[in-house]
Amino acid sequence: MVWGFLCALLSAVAYGVASVMQAVAAKATPDDGGTGVDPRLLLRVLRQWKFVVGLLLDGVGFVAQIAALHVLPLFLVQATQAASLAVTAVAVRVFGVRLGAREWTAVGVVCAGLALLGSSAESEGSSEVALGFRLTLAGAAVVLGIAGLLVGRAGDRVRTAGLGLVAGLCFGLVAVAGRVIPSLAPLDLLRDPALYVVAVAGALAMLFFATALQRGSVTTATAMMVLGETVMPSLIGVLLLGDRTRPGFAVVALLGFVLAVAAALALARFGEPEPAAASAEEPSETEPAGRDARR
Repeated sequence: MVWGFLCALLSAVAYGVASVMQAVAAKATPDDGGTGVDPRLLLRVLRQWKFVVGLLLDGVGFVAQIAALHVLPLFLVQATQAASLAVTAVAVRVFGVRLGAREWTAVGVVCAGLALLGSSAESEGSSEVALGFRLTLAGAAVVLGIAGLLVGRAGDRVRTAGLGLVAGLCFGLVAVAGRVIPSLAPLDLLRDPALYVVAVAGALAMLFFATALQRGSVTTATAMMVLGETVMPSLIGVLLLGDRTRPGFAVVALLGFVLAVAAALALARFGEPEPAAASAEEPSETEPAGRDARR
């Protein structure tokens, strides 16, 4: 179980640093001036080397996440993914953004929440589920893809929050599908519908989140993404996949989950750092430069 928790932490670090680089790349990518979700956006951001490096880090994070999902409950692994925002908040110091007392407190609360979750979680094995469950996940990926396209055509206020939520649900779907893959042998993987759910849902998540980052408030998009990727898969793990806590530790686990996710939401504004020079007009230590000007 210890090595699984270490894999979850490695995943959070990789995702946290990747999110900084990808957000910077998304904002630096010229907008085509159109409306809705444009799949060509991924092709444009791939011209930004920071986005490519971010994708490589995402790959490292994904492998570590899958390893963690095979020995830890979904509620612990997904709360750890939300805690990647604490890594993001620390990482943006490289861009000259200063963290105030509130931000450092939130980072500490994230760590405390994860400690409570880690102490309360029961080790889990890879769950065996029927083919029908895997096909349901595939159907969910299709529904989320359609929902994301429809939300992308909504007004600005609804679009950013909606795309962030749909992207988070897609990331959560990736986690659930990765959890139910019983074998990583190449031939077994190719025959498992869950593998294709991981690929499709992952691509949709990146597309919708990149669109939300480019055209809306990063704080709103990131916060909604965190909610989508933590709450839904955690409930599925508890209700359908047999995730559980150690005897007598259910309240501790719930408290740890709430603390970790709430503190991560408090750090959502660090999803998009900007150079310190841009904050010259806002010298306050508690007003980071990463705050989106269009909010």
